[in-house]
Amino acid sequence: MRKAVLQLPSKGEKLLPFDEDAITQAATRIAHKELDEQDLDVKKVADYIYSLDPDGNRFAAVLRDTIDQLLNGEATGRYAWKQLFKTEKTHAGTLVEINLQREFKFADGGDVGDHGQHPMDYRILGIDVDCKFSQDFGGWMIPPEAMGHLCLLVWADDYQSHWSAGIFRVRKDWLNVGSNRDKKLTLKAEHREDKVHWLWRNAPLPENVLLHLPEATRNQILIEGPRKGQRRVIELFRRVQNRRIGRGSVRTAAQQLDYMARLREGAGRARTVLREEGIVIVGPYSKHQEIARQIGAEVPQRGEFVSFRVTEAMPHHGDYPHVELEGRRWVLAGDADPVMTAPRLPRVTGEEES
Repeated sequence: MRKAVLQLPSKGEKLLPFDEDAITQAATRIAHKELDEQDLDVKKVADYIYSLDPDGNRFAAVLRDTIDQLLNGEATGRYAWKQLFKTEKTHAGTLVEINLQREFKFADGGDVGDHGQHPMDYRILGIDVDCKFSQDFGGWMIPPEAMGHLCLLVWADDYQSHWSAGIFRVRKDWLNVGSNRDKKLTLKAEHREDKVHWLWRNAPLPENVLLHLPEATRNQILIEGPRKGQRRVIELFRRVQNRRIGRGSVRTAAQQLDYMARLREGAGRARTVLREEGIVIVGPYSKHQEIARQIGAEVPQRGEFVSFRVTEAMPHHGDYPHVELEGRRWVLAGDADPVMTAPRLPRVTGEEES
């Protein structure tokens, strides 16, 4: 981790190391306090969103699902932002706004501007808030009619697997003058940190697994040709083990509407075929999550699946984390462990995703 140094005022004192991340976090807290003291509405809206989503998991899931919705992998086979058309990228902001409103049940905002010509996206605790999304940090386009009002600034980058969201009061002194036809404004670079109450800053975005695989591995999964969906799904879970795989990647591999059918037990389907190779596929269900925790594997979250190879516990496995299934103890298999048929996972019929 990088270290910063702070010189003490008295002559001859030694330089003491400080954690640069801690200094940044402290500066952010100070900036938040100053903003909150000046603008109680910013604090009210920020605190309310925090209360709905303390860890940011719901917000992150909306952004993951929105990007996957744009990629539309089940119909197009696309897995990367750069594969989108320009018009689709432009539409991303509208989809983020709509999907956040659906998730958090925000009320519709009011009409603002000199002639009430600009409808704000949300009304939160009686406060009008506009939602602005950009795939480029700092690229939020703010309409002049929103001057004086609050904006929810959202950024997500699939290549970096990070996202941010914060509340900003639109003030003229903090903005660049718009030079485009509709005179939309942008936040000055020097104020992106100290004038925004960041709810989450550089938080982890659920990974787009297909995007981040080595090209050779991705090509082995995304086999071209019709009627190859089942084979692609099997290859995805065979080649990408102990790593959380989102629904978007499964849909892109299957390239069909009923992509979940490719995962279920049944002749030729992923769970049945891979079980013969000692590989199990756990999903975002409480029973499956507990199995993953007990055995020491990655735990799937909302909309995710994880595959891993298991083997029956033997004396040489010692105190390895283990799970009991079908009356036997199982551990994560190592390279030297022989391949053996894996146990069936417990049924999860009727259980919603956690």
